[in-house]
Amino acid sequence: MHRRAEDESRKALRRMLGNFGWLLGGKGFGAVASLVYLAILSRSLGVKEFGHFALIFGLSQAFVLLAGFQTWQAIVKLGTPHLMRGDHAAFARLSLLGGAVDLAASLVGCVLVSSIFLLFGEALELNPDYDKMALAFICAMLLTRVSAPYGIIRALDRFELSVWVGAITPTGRLLAAIAIWLTGPSVGRFLFAWAAVELVTACAMWATAWRLSKGSFHFGHLRDVRRTIAENDGIRGFLWVTYWNTALQAVAQQGPLLAVGYLFGTSAAGIYRIADQLAKGLGKFAMLISDAVYPEVNRQRHLSAAEDFRMIVRRITLAVIPMSAALTILTMLFGSDLLTLISGPRFEAGAPILVPLVIAASLEIASVVYEPVLHSVSKAHYLLMTRVVSIALLIVAIMSTAQSPLNVGWLVAGVQLLEYLILSWLVLRVLRGLLKTSPAPLR
Repeated sequence: MHRRAEDESRKALRRMLGNFGWLLGGKGFGAVASLVYLAILSRSLGVKEFGHFALIFGLSQAFVLLAGFQTWQAIVKLGTPHLMRGDHAAFARLSLLGGAVDLAASLVGCVLVSSIFLLFGEALELNPDYDKMALAFICAMLLTRVSAPYGIIRALDRFELSVWVGAITPTGRLLAAIAIWLTGPSVGRFLFAWAAVELVTACAMWATAWRLSKGSFHFGHLRDVRRTIAENDGIRGFLWVTYWNTALQAVAQQGPLLAVGYLFGTSAAGIYRIADQLAKGLGKFAMLISDAVYPEVNRQRHLSAAEDFRMIVRRITLAVIPMSAALTILTMLFGSDLLTLISGPRFEAGAPILVPLVIAASLEIASVVYEPVLHSVSKAHYLLMTRVVSIALLIVAIMSTAQSPLNVGWLVAGVQLLEYLILSWLVLRVLRGLLKTSPAPLR
């Protein structure tokens, strides 16, 4: 039994490493490209104008997360059993429902953000020089947001295609940034270019997913909503739980930046954004690992016995913790020099802020397997409850005790540590419970 568990965990880990390798190649290029266009943005716009860009982009990212369902996770979790049974029609129905949910959420988001800007713009003291520009950009980012095609590609284990298509975004932004830098930089031109690149990426991602369907996708499937819901038990609850998880994640990711802008001004927001962007390089690395392990964790939950599954989770955890520590040390040693190299001496004040934000990002890497595990065992609400507590504490702490952008950074790190400890305990509890009541694997 022990030897079989060892063999199964090794095979699963090899598949995850293969997926991770593809994603790392694409994200590695994206990371280098992002550093270049970040340098162009910050140096060409200056602290204050870059602060305006950072706040508008951060606000758009917050609305994108607030208005979007994580349909890709539903497609991977609920679509994997369909694929294992060879029921491609059921998988197609689920995938198209996910696409319809994406579109509906984007349209609702556009109506919501338009209402906020038009009805409460004066009360929110929005800068009149940027309010219309910001509204147009946010709506464009909402309409170009896609989630379902990522789920289709990952459920079909074609990570290499998602890497090639995903490379459109950093490549497009890099080329656009160079062109704008040479012809006359402005906040509006950068925002327009970013939105155009997102549109091209969204179209390419859907075209790739459609091609992979091999004719199984038909718009007629959209008429079978009741059937799709019936054959994907728990889909409504899963979508809502993951939605609220993402909404809280939006607050955690973009809230501190927006709070810095509100409390300490646009220039402070620009400085905080530079440090946050570099630290988020680790956060993106965590997301990259999560994307690689998510399909395999869900697959192994259906295929493996409880002991096999527990061993796979243990192996992943033991692999990412040293990686998290090493990346944290490297970033702390060289992050300050990198920040100055990229953005120039005007952004040197962001160097101290980088330290707590890197610590927070390293904790994200250490806990990267927790979300896939909790989703795979239908305990996504554990993650939701934990994030409710941590976000509430973060909001109260920032609004009552924040005295500087650096102080905000340390509050973010403290709350992230608390979330990590709670989730570690919950996942350990769940895995122990699986050993007591474990259904037979699908073999």
